[in-house]
Amino acid sequence: MIRKTLLGAVALGMLAMGAAQAEDLKEFRVGILGGENEADRLRNFQCLTEKLPEVLGVEKVSLFPAADYDGVIQGLLGGTLDYAELGASGYAKIYLENPDAVEPILTTVQTDGSKGYYSVMVARKDSGIATLEDMKGKKLGFADPDSTSGYLVPAVTLAQSLGMPVEEYFSETGFGGGHENLVLEVLKGTFDAGTTWASGVGEFEEGYTSGNLHKMVEKGILDMDDLVEVWKSPLIPNGPIVVRTSMDADMKTKFKEFMVALPESDPECFSAIQGGDYTGYTEVTPAFYQPIIDARKAQIGS
Repeated sequence: MIRKTLLGAVALGMLAMGAAQAEDLKEFRVGILGGENEADRLRNFQCLTEKLPEVLGVEKVSLFPAADYDGVIQGLLGGTLDYAELGASGYAKIYLENPDAVEPILTTVQTDGSKGYYSVMVARKDSGIATLEDMKGKKLGFADPDSTSGYLVPAVTLAQSLGMPVEEYFSETGFGGGHENLVLEVLKGTFDAGTTWASGVGEFEEGYTSGNLHKMVEKGILDMDDLVEVWKSPLIPNGPIVVRTSMDADMKTKFKEFMVALPESDPECFSAIQGGDYTGYTEVTPAFYQPIIDARKAQIGS
């Protein structure tokens, strides 16, 4: 909450500055989504603070790990962050409020060549829950209200396949406070099942090749033998790397070139910030996320 408050204070301060002064930045500000503990997020992105100053010609790179998804979203809308990696729904929220606030420039490519991932619903293996039908009348947990895989896609697609709102099919729904914490809450029994994100590539028993389950396995805080996959969504567009639209064009170019080269120039850094195995990046435009923008708009109006 303190860090989120600070982000809001910085946003108000920046809005009071003139555009020319704002562009005379000596600091490159990186927003990091909530979803796992802060120490891990800072450690994963530390490599950027060491490499980007020389690349971009700035004095320092600062990391802002928000308490939740909305902390980064508001920082980008307020112009107090220069770059972040968002989920598609988070980008859609920004686009619907101000389509000129940020530019999506790149997204990741999975090891099988796809540009998408999945929402997966998991339950405790010893719960007796193995299918979506087993979840009728049970308690479902979502990760974050601004998460694509942790809320938007399952809320929309489950309602369509079930023929009723999720609130009618499940006895209760709630939020787990980010992807990592949601899975921990499922294991504790707070929820009968919960939705999180995974590449869908590789083996479920290994947490797939990337995603929240994979990261938790890598950190030693999750044994996949304790979980069962109950449901998997249709393919979701991988989230975008976005930059502040008003950023100097030369800095945008340098940053984009740095990121595109990162999988080969520093595979360890690339894997750390992405949380798993990917082949690299590919260019994207707002059009790539139009289905998610439309879904988010429809969900808001429902």
